[in-house]
Amino acid sequence: MYSLYTDAATQPQTGLSAGGILIVHDHQQTQQKVALAATDNHTAEFEVATLAFQRLRTHLGDAAATASVLFHTDSQIVSQSLAKRYAKHYQVELDRLLAAQASFQLVLTEWVPEKQNQGAHTLANQALHAREGVK
Repeated sequence: MYSLYTDAATQPQTGLSAGGILIVHDHQQTQQKVALAATDNHTAEFEVATLAFQRLRTHLGDAAATASVLFHTDSQIVSQSLAKRYAKHYQVELDRLLAAQASFQLVLTEWVPEKQNQGAHTLANQALHAREGVK
């Protein structure tokens, strides 16, 4: 079982966004910071989740087809949209995320409070601050 944590951070004044990805498997952590194209936080949350599943798929290769993933997000809109398979204003983003998840045998989504997502949250903020310094 892989545990996957994601979080996005957006600076509303500049429209810059970044994300944090934390993958835990066999007591090993992989941390990634990513720049995102999204200019609002909800879109950024979908984007970083999609990237996380794509990167995990690439890392696992054919083994993804038999892998189970416990996906943790502090984004209620991402969590609720995945449960319903519908997002009124973010259907395109949701469809991309669902397609990225389809490579895995099983994906369970768990909404967690921000304080239980500190690893991904910290990575996202570090990546955003790095982007802001580059402006």
